[in-house]
Amino acid sequence: MPKRTDLKKILVIGSGPIVIGQAAEFDYAGTQACLALKEEGYEVVLCNSNPATIMTDTTIADKVYMEPLTLEYLAKVIRYERPDAIVPGIGGQTGLNLAMQLEKKGVLRECNAELLGTSSESIERAEDRELFKELCEEIGEPVLSSVIAENMEDGLRAAEEIGYPVVLRPAFTLGGTGGGFADNPQECAEILRGALELSPVHQVLVEKSIKGYKEIEYEVIRDANDTAITVCNMENIDPVGIHTGDSIVVCPSQTLTNKEYHMLRDSALKIIRALKIEGGCNVQFALDPLSFNYYVIEVNPRVSRSSALASKASGYPIARVSAKIAVGMHLDEIQLANTPASFEPALDYVVTKMPRFPFDKFSSANNKLSTQMKATGEVMSIGRTIEESLLKAARSLEIGVNHLYMKKFDSLSEEEMLSYIADGTDDRIYAIAELLRRNTDLGLIYDATKIDMLFLEKVKNIVAMERLVKENKGDTEALYAAKKMGFSDEFIGKLWDMSGEDIYKIRCEKNIFPVYKMIDTCASEFESYIPYFYSTYEEENESVVSDKKKIIVLGSGPIRIGQGVEFDYSTVHAVTTIKKSGFEAIIINNNPETVSTDYTCSDKLYFEPLCTEDVMNIIHLENPVGVIASLGGQTAINLSDSLNRRGVKIIGTDCAAIDRAENRDLFEKVLKELNIPQPKGQAVTKIEDGVRAAKEIGYPVLVRPSFVLGGRAMQIVADEEQLRRYLRTAVEIDEDKPVLVDKYISGKELEVDAICDGTDVFVPGIMELVERTGIHSGDSISVYPTFSISEKTKETILDYTKKLGLGIGIVGLYNIQFIVDKDENVFIIEVNPRSSRTVPFLSKATGYSLADIATLVILGKSLKEQGFDRIYPEEKKRWYVKVPAFSFSKLRGLDAYLSPEMKSTGEAIGYDDKLTRALYKALKASGMSVMNYGTVLVTVADKDKEEALPLIRRFYNMGFNIQATEGTAKFLKANGIRTHALKKISDGSNEIPNAIRQGYVTYVINTRDMNSSGVLSDGHEIRRCAVENNVTMFTSLDTVKVLLDVLEETTLGISTIDA
Repeated sequence: MPKRTDLKKILVIGSGPIVIGQAAEFDYAGTQACLALKEEGYEVVLCNSNPATIMTDTTIADKVYMEPLTLEYLAKVIRYERPDAIVPGIGGQTGLNLAMQLEKKGVLRECNAELLGTSSESIERAEDRELFKELCEEIGEPVLSSVIAENMEDGLRAAEEIGYPVVLRPAFTLGGTGGGFADNPQECAEILRGALELSPVHQVLVEKSIKGYKEIEYEVIRDANDTAITVCNMENIDPVGIHTGDSIVVCPSQTLTNKEYHMLRDSALKIIRALKIEGGCNVQFALDPLSFNYYVIEVNPRVSRSSALASKASGYPIARVSAKIAVGMHLDEIQLANTPASFEPALDYVVTKMPRFPFDKFSSANNKLSTQMKATGEVMSIGRTIEESLLKAARSLEIGVNHLYMKKFDSLSEEEMLSYIADGTDDRIYAIAELLRRNTDLGLIYDATKIDMLFLEKVKNIVAMERLVKENKGDTEALYAAKKMGFSDEFIGKLWDMSGEDIYKIRCEKNIFPVYKMIDTCASEFESYIPYFYSTYEEENESVVSDKKKIIVLGSGPIRIGQGVEFDYSTVHAVTTIKKSGFEAIIINNNPETVSTDYTCSDKLYFEPLCTEDVMNIIHLENPVGVIASLGGQTAINLSDSLNRRGVKIIGTDCAAIDRAENRDLFEKVLKELNIPQPKGQAVTKIEDGVRAAKEIGYPVLVRPSFVLGGRAMQIVADEEQLRRYLRTAVEIDEDKPVLVDKYISGKELEVDAICDGTDVFVPGIMELVERTGIHSGDSISVYPTFSISEKTKETILDYTKKLGLGIGIVGLYNIQFIVDKDENVFIIEVNPRSSRTVPFLSKATGYSLADIATLVILGKSLKEQGFDRIYPEEKKRWYVKVPAFSFSKLRGLDAYLSPEMKSTGEAIGYDDKLTRALYKALKASGMSVMNYGTVLVTVADKDKEEALPLIRRFYNMGFNIQATEGTAKFLKANGIRTHALKKISDGSNEIPNAIRQGYVTYVINTRDMNSSGVLSDGHEIRRCAVENNVTMFTSLDTVKVLLDVLEETTLGISTIDA
């Protein structure tokens, strides 16, 4: 059936701020869906509160509402816009849940809007575990025996009946939040307690555990005509028991027999037909490795994280096709590059996905993996063999490894490693490789991990090749064999006692270079040219080099905390501008979740690791006129120096300028010449020097390693003892890795993103942060335009920005952070010579597309030629607020105290003509529950008590009940605030945790002394308890102040008649 003509306007619901479990893959899906609907001639209205993404650009949809994704706001948009229909399956779990609420509450019926694609009955049958179980039993598909528990007693009884081990899953939560495995009643009780509270419907599913089964996924798609195909299937290298988002995944599956493959494929298609799903859908199976028994684990009736991976792995754009199915088109009517969408993709290569974890940043968080997702991002790599694909993925992760080798396992004994690999962890595969280097029996490793023998054999092949290479130093054949298996130059260099650069030179002499193969969905059965390539060491090269002038843009690699989807935003904008300017735009990136790795985005896409050698191989083939490194975050900047040394032309900010901004001594020189003040400080390479420096500067000091992104390992320390502990444990300090010790100045923090073209500077806006210095800017609430600084301060900031841009030699984007102290002195914190995390937010708030303007500057078109003749345009009359979103509930053991080390995973935006309202919307959009009643639990450090007093009084006057720990309570009572005192946790009392667990505490306010950063403090316990029970918590009084302004604006107070 051709597309529907009775629909004119369609609403797409996005997925909101990025949290663990719902990341950039929904930005990619949403962008595709909006463009696909516009392509078919519909008017598209988008609702999404995430400013960091391409999806919320005004060019993607006809109207973009960046309002909070809550029932209340969506109902307003629907009543105002009156769309004919809504597409629910694109915005992840958030979008799906909202669409269901809108239907249940009658908003859609009231406004005559229908749900497109999969019907709400089908969604419910797939999402509601009981209904899904019934459906599977009806069609004869095996599901696990399970019981739904609504309280503690039922849960424990159910576990006894089913028999341990059991797995617990709370109903309706994202990314498996709050679930886990229990082997005995004690563990079961502990997990149940958290799970019951986290589930919005207070239900927990107790089911038989099948840990150790193979986990297989099928990505399937169906239309209204009942045509259904499988796009591809995937196999998790890690067996069941680890969330698929945290597993290493290969595609297509590698260990299934033909019978198993077709048995599961038939089952997946049978289920999607029975559910009447229209669009993409993901079916997960558990397969017993020893028999043909399998179970259906779950079905996602929407575009999921796996569909982004499947789209990139097969070249089949699932979200785009799903959007067209939603408007009534059939698969055989939807044309892809060279075949109709009803044609099943065939893959003649191996794809590996490896997850990127935040444990390098959060050493205190537990790195054991389970059914609760912990990865912040992922990389994908493509090769002709499992070995090649796996090794390319390992070096794409940017975790300091360039091979399946990790230094930390050198010192462990075989016994220690065998017990270590029994649990799934972020680095288990490296431990397995180390065991195989020591000739450990494969059977022992299989028993400990239940990882299929085939994969263990492949790791063994890699280890065997290491030996061959080591024994044949300088041998060309050994070198070629290792390169063919996916070895990096760096690691071959290590085996031959040479540098990676030496190996590159040998390859140049012997002309050993990879060829590039095309990904074309149909294994070349049809004549086609899709500009989407991967490297491998074979004969035939399929990448046709054109004679146009080319520019390569380096992407930003996997999403991690501190380097998120914001950098992909800049990359995509740059590519569009480069194409418009008449150049051929080429992207190198390895992140399957993003818009930049969609082959329709650039003229050519190379899906490769962002390592010097892989980039050099492409440059060797393509011979570009320039490479842009300033848009892919720190990943691309870190490559610029080694590429420059090998003669590559870096356009935009050059290496000397990057050095002037990032190297401490050079940067200080620049500041001295320009006469710009910065906090006193010095770089040290020995512990004793650090202690001496801190004495001279005066405590408190801010310490951090030089060259970091996202404030990794940054801390404020108050005395010598703490400083020694930091230098001993937190960082590797040596001659190559200096540590910076700076005076900590308390004051307001401001931030600018600016563009310099070598003669002029353009600053579209100045952002003021709500929290004072000492909290990472990525974790602070940011407001444009500024709300509390004077014109004089603004002029100073603009003056310093211009001087620094020209003095450092920036060409393109740069970002500066300032401190303004109480006497209006302006200090520089740092200059980032690249596009920053705030570029998308500022572009959307000011209406100036920074990445596009900067790309034109890099291509040689000056700011004046672009029509920018003054440094600072007139400020907007509305307020724009950016609020961070955190994923603390996903990472157990991570302290939720905000510090100079960045912890947020995403951000949300709010805007309005009044600042308090903009703040309210932004707080709501970030997922915070903003309530104007209930109890406030206060426990503040002595130094903060005076400052906290007026704030607590405002809560009290608004009608909140105040509870506090003994010291704080005594102080509040003495100042006339009725307070209920609670006993301390460290005195053995459970009053505080119980108060938080019972659910009447609305806010927890907790600040700590600088010198009590002990992990086992009371504050740490309170924060953990608040996170686990979803209670809004504040560790900075500045944030509390803002919240109070918002609440007072929206709350009616009480008073006596004669007051």
